[in-house]
Amino acid sequence: MSLPRPLVVILGATGCGKSRLALELGRRFTGEIVSADSMQEGGICSAIDRSVGSRTSSPNRKEELEKLDCQELYKRLAEVDPAMAEKLHPHDKRKVARSLQVYEEVGVPHSKLLLQQCQEEGGGPLGGALRFPRPCILWLHADLPVLDKRLDLRVDNMLAAGLLEELNGFHTLYNQQKIAENSQDYQHGVFQSIGFKEFHEYLTSNNSCSETREKLLTQGIAALKQVTKRYARKQNKWVRNRFLKRPGPNVPPVYGLDVTDVSQWDEGVLQPAVRILESFLKGEEPAVQPLTMEYDQYEGKRNRRVCELCDKIILGDREWKAHLKSKNHQYHLKRKKKAETHFSTQSSPDTSENIPQDS
Repeated sequence: MSLPRPLVVILGATGCGKSRLALELGRRFTGEIVSADSMQEGGICSAIDRSVGSRTSSPNRKEELEKLDCQELYKRLAEVDPAMAEKLHPHDKRKVARSLQVYEEVGVPHSKLLLQQCQEEGGGPLGGALRFPRPCILWLHADLPVLDKRLDLRVDNMLAAGLLEELNGFHTLYNQQKIAENSQDYQHGVFQSIGFKEFHEYLTSNNSCSETREKLLTQGIAALKQVTKRYARKQNKWVRNRFLKRPGPNVPPVYGLDVTDVSQWDEGVLQPAVRILESFLKGEEPAVQPLTMEYDQYEGKRNRRVCELCDKIILGDREWKAHLKSKNHQYHLKRKKKAETHFSTQSSPDTSENIPQDS
């Protein structure tokens, strides 16, 4: 019996070549390419024979939920799915809204669906099952100075390819009316994407002089380059924390591929990736070792604590330790101790009144 073909996940910061590697592996192994990046383009190469199924969702409903107050959102989730609410922070609007959306569309609590999936696939507790057995995870990484230059050049190439014309067209057809109705919101929907809100001042400056518009354009380009580099660092930090520094249950191994020198792409990236995937297809362990970092395997990423002193909910052992050392917590702690000392002094009886007087 032939082994099931593995899911190949290509991780990495924007501009590191995820899509390029996904396409090359997809062609070589006859796989399906699925993009999975919330802010910019990404690449996931699924080397499986059947299509990847997904549940139909309503992005508009999710946007509506995210516009609600954090407390109201979390209250609704706690009422219909207390198990999931216990695992999420009340201020994490995106995840809270997503769990509520699942409940509204399916009629079943999100936590129950995850638990059922775990049981059907032979997994452990909530969130402990892998939907695809033995996924092959490849992380493309590069030296930051090199990646920064590459991202700056990438923005320049996007501008040369017609980025401004595309932004102006979208602004005229959709965003201009939103602004006129005072209903523009850069925190939801497509407007969250990098590359649009950075040019807001430029796009709305049609009545300004050419010198002002040119200055706003320059500022928009600089902002786009800055936020793109910041986003790349955030992506790499997420990979390190999620898969290396603080891996949760059943996190599969991650194989690193250095893409600093793109002139050595075939020798340093494509060929090693092909060899790793071929080993997975044979059911063998790759010759190259996966990336490892020291971490505390007993650390709870979802342990929930309430700091009554600061009136905060903290998720995770590491976050709790950091909170206890934070200036804000130490400030409230000192105030509490000072108040207790003052109260103790005020409530103590005056012992001098009980001292016998000399006759």
